[in-house]
Amino acid sequence: MKTMVIGASRGLGRALIEGLGKPGDTLIGVSRSQPRDLEPSPGTRLEWIEADLAEPLAGVEQIAARAPDQLDVLICNIGIWEALAFSEGYSFLNDSDASIGKLVDVNITATLLLLKRLVPRLLAAPRPQVILTGSTSALRQSGRPEVAFGASKFALNGMADALREGFRQHNLAVTVLQLGYLNTDDALATPLHEAAQRGGGQQVPVHDVVAMVDALLHLSTASFVRELVLPAIADERF
Repeated sequence: MKTMVIGASRGLGRALIEGLGKPGDTLIGVSRSQPRDLEPSPGTRLEWIEADLAEPLAGVEQIAARAPDQLDVLICNIGIWEALAFSEGYSFLNDSDASIGKLVDVNITATLLLLKRLVPRLLAAPRPQVILTGSTSALRQSGRPEVAFGASKFALNGMADALREGFRQHNLAVTVLQLGYLNTDDALATPLHEAAQRGGGQQVPVHDVVAMVDALLHLSTASFVRELVLPAIADERF
């Protein structure tokens, strides 16, 4: 199986690179630069593409030029947010026009262009699959005020629905992960019971997301998960 992870150098993307795959699988990481201390699963082959999606068209062209001709899974782990997002200092009215434009370019435009270039490389796979990293901020009545970030993540639902319909005859499975606040301070090497204690139940360990994605990759060709909502156990919004 060949799996490409966009945004793979740190946080959740890094955890996916280190936690997915079995002997004989190929993982292709994509980020601005490749970390030097990655520890992928034993027996997996690791490849890397360096590209910066802050300039969506140029970055996507770099990825498309170096990506394999055939893929089984594409994981779009793309997302930036406002400078003061998730803090008391956040104010939509104080966000600069340039910062909002950049957020839309990275979170929406780059994702669309990547899907346009790379979905054709999935269609010959036995079970072609796209996984989009969303957010609980994209859910109705999420309780979050971040306008641009929430809008960009809400857009993923539209992309996913349209992709499924447009490529239904190819059995393309498209899943949106609606993730709550993540504990990205504890890497996958941290014992799960320790990572789960950080944040007093308000943060989801990356271990849990990796476990869910791994399960998605092992479903039969007869089913798929349309949307997976994974908030923290103590998140009062849920």
